[in-house]
Amino acid sequence: MSGSIIITGATGSLAIEAVQQFLAHPSITVVGTIAGQYPMGKLLIKSVDLNSLSEVRAFADEIAGLVESKQLPPISAIICNAFTWSLGGQNFSNDHYESTFQVNHLAHFSLVLKILRNMDHDSGRIVMLSSEVHDPEVRIPLSKLGAELPSDENLDLLVKPGPDEAGTEHDMGWRRYANSKLANVMFMQSLNRRLQQNPKFSKVTVTAMDPGGLVDSRAHTSQRALVRIAFKLLAVLLPVINIFTYSLRSNAASARDLIALAIDPKYFAVRGHFNGQTPSAAAHISEDEKKREAIWDACWEWTGMNEDETCVPRRCA
Repeated sequence: MSGSIIITGATGSLAIEAVQQFLAHPSITVVGTIAGQYPMGKLLIKSVDLNSLSEVRAFADEIAGLVESKQLPPISAIICNAFTWSLGGQNFSNDHYESTFQVNHLAHFSLVLKILRNMDHDSGRIVMLSSEVHDPEVRIPLSKLGAELPSDENLDLLVKPGPDEAGTEHDMGWRRYANSKLANVMFMQSLNRRLQQNPKFSKVTVTAMDPGGLVDSRAHTSQRALVRIAFKLLAVLLPVINIFTYSLRSNAASARDLIALAIDPKYFAVRGHFNGQTPSAAAHISEDEKKREAIWDACWEWTGMNEDETCVPRRCA
């Protein structure tokens, strides 16, 4: 595969590994925000604050202009990797939305929909980052609370929640993160349905990948002290652990999976949810079409999306 790869959150542990591996492919140009130690002809460095929807829109418009003027090859893949979490208490974006949901989901919702027209119509791929914790039926060992979406009538609580009760900040932070990952998976399903109804873009595919428990991720600096120590130990023991399970993995190993979903020919025309490169069932709640459409419609409203900005409709036929 040739073309441009857009990867958000390119300063993160997983993304740095992925970018290094992407740049080994001579026909790929990477658009990301990382340090400039790579060949500039193959790397376009951009700084985008995903806590600002206006910056996301400006970035999407700039990339579209570069593709249309042939200064940038057509987009072959968009990897929605950036994330944040708030394990110490709530944070809010420049748009006054809860930051975890905006960065992890709304910014990607807006970016993908605006850039779709500039993707390779025959083989374009979008990869969302999922997580095991997107499933409300999965117990989170590190938190008492997991994913739990508000009722359709109260979806505004995802972006404008009430204050956390004292002492619940850590677990509520996990719930916010899990909900954002569930929204990513639901977006994958809703967008695939719309793309398949559009003859011009029906070959563009969307997957969602659970990268596993990344034992060497810098994100663990936000965890509690004992958890940080545990992950350091797990990183040392990982070669032995992986003999028995792939649920824990290194950034490098997960980056290989991510790259495969984004550019490997064997995943051409493939859609759905994956754990690494293995097809994996998504949460049962994500199959609820009414709930998916309610989330989609709410995100359309929160991001201020207009139908003339994208090639998919607000409401599915």
